[in-house]
Amino acid sequence: MMLKEMQKLPEAVQLIEKASTMYLENGTPDTAAMALERAGKLIENVDPEKAVQLYQQTANVFENEERLRQAVELLGKASRLLVRGRRFDEAALSIQKEKNIYKEIENYPTCYKKTIAQVLVHLHRNDYVAAERCVRESYSIPGFNGSEDCAALEQLLEGYDQQDQDQVCEVCSSPLFKYMDNDYAKLGLTLVVPGGGVKKKAAASPQPAPAGAPAAEEEEDEYAGGLC
Repeated sequence: MMLKEMQKLPEAVQLIEKASTMYLENGTPDTAAMALERAGKLIENVDPEKAVQLYQQTANVFENEERLRQAVELLGKASRLLVRGRRFDEAALSIQKEKNIYKEIENYPTCYKKTIAQVLVHLHRNDYVAAERCVRESYSIPGFNGSEDCAALEQLLEGYDQQDQDQVCEVCSSPLFKYMDNDYAKLGLTLVVPGGGVKKKAAASPQPAPAGAPAAEEEEDEYAGGLC
């Protein structure tokens, strides 16, 4: 995109927002939502933060119209952008909203996938308690208990709690995790257990990291190749 065009984008988005407000006032919410979504797409690569806001606004318009499938699709776009920007606290809330809607429209298998996304986000926030609570609360979703998603998450949490990097990598490299939306798959592949992967069993005799092993803090290119 040309520099001049990029500089004009925020102005264009502002005009679209004004137009969408008018559409809402005139009782044409569909047109308002379409305009807001278009604005989000326009600015996504230049100002992801603004795009998140626009997608959330669009989702609200659809939700007010009880068009929940369209609303949840836009929330999904916002969640992925938040994850990409490593705004994990906001991402966790956004994914929970998605999950609530999928539960409401009884799309339970997608709820399981959203639980995986939530757990990965919470573990990247170093919040094991929230991750475990997510799984525990999901037992109430029909079919979750006994699903491969549930089994994988229990294995992931166990590995994380035991500081077993191998077990965590094994789970996060499984097709169930690898074929999620790219932003979540990357979270799995870059997940580091507390303590940098020394198993609790071996904690009594700490071993030096193998030569050439990447330091846990190195985040110069946080997704390059991944750890798993």
